[in-house]
Amino acid sequence: MRNSVRVNNAARSDKYNLEHHEYSQLKTHYDKKNKIGWLYMNGVPRPYFTPQLLNDIAHYHQHVQLEMEMSEQTQYDYLVFASDEENIFSLGRDLELIYQLVKQQNKEKLSLYAKNCIAPLYQHLTHLNSDLVTISLVQGDALGGGFEAALSTDIIIAERVTQFAFPEVLFNSFPSMGGFSLLNRKVGAAVAENIMLSGQLFTAEALYEIGIIDILAEKGDAELELYKFIKGKNPAAQQRHVIRKVKEACHPISYQELTRISEIWVNAILKTNEKDLRMMQRLIVRQSRLLVS
Repeated sequence: MRNSVRVNNAARSDKYNLEHHEYSQLKTHYDKKNKIGWLYMNGVPRPYFTPQLLNDIAHYHQHVQLEMEMSEQTQYDYLVFASDEENIFSLGRDLELIYQLVKQQNKEKLSLYAKNCIAPLYQHLTHLNSDLVTISLVQGDALGGGFEAALSTDIIIAERVTQFAFPEVLFNSFPSMGGFSLLNRKVGAAVAENIMLSGQLFTAEALYEIGIIDILAEKGDAELELYKFIKGKNPAAQQRHVIRKVKEACHPISYQELTRISEIWVNAILKTNEKDLRMMQRLIVRQSRLLVS
């Protein structure tokens, strides 16, 4: 039986060509000593969740899952979600793509993009069907879908100077990747709704005070705090993690829930009027200027 399992795993490895795959918008690294898989996002031309970045993340998740299966759940203890862009964790969904698809009224491609956006979040929520802990290392601003992606992991480590926001309200939209569900589980419906509808920037320090950020780090110390957590030198963070596991058990978030939210978003965004589309354009320009400043 064990030999047949090895043959099957080898076939799966060949199928995905995991050992030799090169990512165009993702950098990965394996820390063998601490059993950490590092994932650094590098969306091009901007740090959005571009279709290619989403594809790279999905492929890497397959890689981790397969290695966990082949090693009988011993290859990884942690998966760290980070950014290769200085001062930016993620600007969220690809607004340029969304703008074009809304102008074209292309529901099919919008639905596909929305589905691909929720895939990595659900993988985080289910720990890639493996026995590992997912961690977001936020060393730059996390906006929209970037905020949602961070919320989907078990632990959020953020540097004090970073900022978080859901800017979708500026063009009469809403977070489509499960932001409300994720915040609701952490801080309750009323606080979640206030954060989503405000459109304002929140510092990591402010979000730490209300229990959204798990570990607060000084500028440049996020990785140090990560290793403190891994080595059990941050008891408060360990307690937060245990409480989060209890909340997961009490309030699970299903793939069907995320899918339904994305469907509501697609139907709503297709009805975006010209005024809101102009606001979306201005936000794209503003973010572009931020990247070159």
